Amino acid sequence: MSELNLLEKTELWVEGVRLDQANLTDMAGAVARTLCLPEDKVMVVDVRPGHITLDILEKNIPQENIMGKEEALLRALEAVPGVTLDPDAMVHSNGILGLICMPPEGREEVLARVEAMRSQIVERVARRAIVFPTGFELEQGLIEDTNTPYLKRLLEENGYTVTVGPVIPDEEDVMAEMLSDALSRGFGLVLTTGGVGAEDKDHSVESVQRVAGETAAPYVVRYEKGQGRHVKDGVRVAVGREGLTTLVTLPGPHDEVEMTAPVLVRMLDEGQPIGRIADTLAALLGEKWRAANPGHHHGYHVN
Repeated sequence: MSELNLLEKTELWVEGVRLDQANLTDMAGAVARTLCLPEDKVMVVDVRPGHITLDILEKNIPQENIMGKEEALLRALEAVPGVTLDPDAMVHSNGILGLICMPPEGREEVLARVEAMRSQIVERVARRAIVFPTGFELEQGLIEDTNTPYLKRLLEENGYTVTVGPVIPDEEDVMAEMLSDALSRGFGLVLTTGGVGAEDKDHSVESVQRVAGETAAPYVVRYEKGQGRHVKDGVRVAVGREGLTTLVTLPGPHDEVEMTAPVLVRMLDEGQPIGRIADTLAALLGEKWRAANPGHHHGYHVN
């Protein structure tokens, strides 16, 4: 059987449970074993009279691990010392975990509905985008932000719902925090503009690497470290993936955004892997840079 993505709906509630000096770790372990999960992947996060809440710390679970497991889960809890269940005790959950309570009959029909629901959610999330401009120049109003209106229009023309985020200052910790917040808010596409260079004020690529579980960050141009203002060994772009979200660092110059953004949108629609997207964007920017800087120049080379 295939795995089910819990889509951030990870809590289980058990009603009709009474506790008397019960060990919460033992209770969580009993539930984990019933769902065939490592014991550290389940936690009891709330205890109230007649009610406990458990959190499943796993994003994907094989469907056979949860389907119709309500009775087994209740019996496992009841076997823990200090736990007593009322005759009408029950388990419930929002989202995919609700399959725990599903009776054995009719599973295929229910799974088909679940898969259709999952696909709709994934598609809806994928089309929610947020655009973050970055940099001191924009933060202080020294220059006009031409990138954000362009990206908003381009994305909306391609079926996205677009939120314009605030200008992110040239601070890696702040940028990483704001990108993490965008992840938690359910945006399927997170774009930044600027901050991909080799100076000490450029933090976009590193911030995406901090928050995304998987990141491709190919070089556009490599430098000898310390050459001129360059404190890093080159200019890179990054495309990251975390859960249902794709994070992309676009350059700051508007002509480079106009060059790369339509290609990005097309490749996202095609479902291209992040490594291929990142390599394509880097190659486009490298060609432009090479054309603008013909011949051999000391201290750098274009990939």
